[in-house]
Amino acid sequence: MRCPYCHYRDSRVTDSRSTDDGIRRRRQCIRCGERFTTLELVQLSTVQVVKRDGRREEFSREKLLRGLRAACAKRNISVAQLEAIVAEIEAKVLADGRAEVSSQVVGELAMDALRRLDHIAYIRFASVYRSFADIESLKEAVEQLEQGRVPTFEERTLQLSLPEPAESEPRAPRLLRGEGGLVAESVR
Repeated sequence: MRCPYCHYRDSRVTDSRSTDDGIRRRRQCIRCGERFTTLELVQLSTVQVVKRDGRREEFSREKLLRGLRAACAKRNISVAQLEAIVAEIEAKVLADGRAEVSSQVVGELAMDALRRLDHIAYIRFASVYRSFADIESLKEAVEQLEQGRVPTFEERTLQLSLPEPAESEPRAPRLLRGEGGLVAESVR
């Protein structure tokens, strides 16, 4: 571990504590004597993120956190809240059990979390992530947010089959293509 002050490679541990996130260690540089804190995280497995252009890179908590921080700049959002969002997204990605996940899934999960946390941060993140082509598409996203019509990632990816009508319920006629155009199906 390099000292963040003088960049010397050797330090000694003065205190260690377990936290929910990992192990917090208080260190002191051997050369300059300055103290600093490190956080050791357990890396469960590596997940590859598939980018839109087909490139693959390792899932990076730091990169995701940087993007969230940029969206939340000058907003009343704590680092702890952003860390919690990153931990939640990482847990979902790892729980899926796949070796690869698309960057779109990670982006959608981040937008869902930001939408619940702060609407301005959500719009900032969405404007970069979705690359709005014009002002109209941005206005539409803001209107959906105001009306509470923004579906979550789970709602957008969930596909349910339509229930079959019960025998006692009358069925509405369907339009069928016939010789003379569209005709209504006879209801039995």
